[in-house]
Amino acid sequence: MDFVDRSIIYRFHQERIQMFGEGTIGALGWKSEENQIIRFEILSQIGDMTGLSVLDLGCGHGDLCGYLRKKYSDIRYAGIDQMEELLDIATARYGSLPDTIFYLGDCWSADLPNMDYVLASGLLAYKNSRTDFIFSMIDRLFASCRLGTGFNLLKNVHDPEGILVNHNPQEILNYCRQLSPKVVLREGYTDDDFTIFIYH
Repeated sequence: MDFVDRSIIYRFHQERIQMFGEGTIGALGWKSEENQIIRFEILSQIGDMTGLSVLDLGCGHGDLCGYLRKKYSDIRYAGIDQMEELLDIATARYGSLPDTIFYLGDCWSADLPNMDYVLASGLLAYKNSRTDFIFSMIDRLFASCRLGTGFNLLKNVHDPEGILVNHNPQEILNYCRQLSPKVVLREGYTDDDFTIFIYH
């Protein structure tokens, strides 16, 4: 992702913070808390994370950390986001929890730690000037996980601001099957979203 693309995303969230306030669901671009939680629930079904490490790319306020810790015990969690304003809230909410760390960094180019599971909720929904961007990011997520990676994408969203992009589930599924024979597609939990799990 080049500087222009990152700047557009940064500005989008800055505007959302001004519009909805710091620490809100609206600041992250989610329609509602329920909408966010549905996606968290699907991602959490990638496998039993008890005692394992999880990398959350584009972690925002770190709320996936809180969700996963209610479901699985002894998780080692790391969250990365490019926006300091969002990470300040993530650190305040969850930074004191054991085995929890937040990094300020560019999810698209920073060196990523190798962890058991790598998750991305919403990170891959943004448009990009590179036509192969989604595939390079899938490669990147899969290369960073020891057991599996899970990510959600949009398939049917109207975006008058032009910052979000839709993907064809079958096209993404076919690409992921080139990386591993162990691929799962989850659909039907919302009208506009789908989730992919890829396992080693």
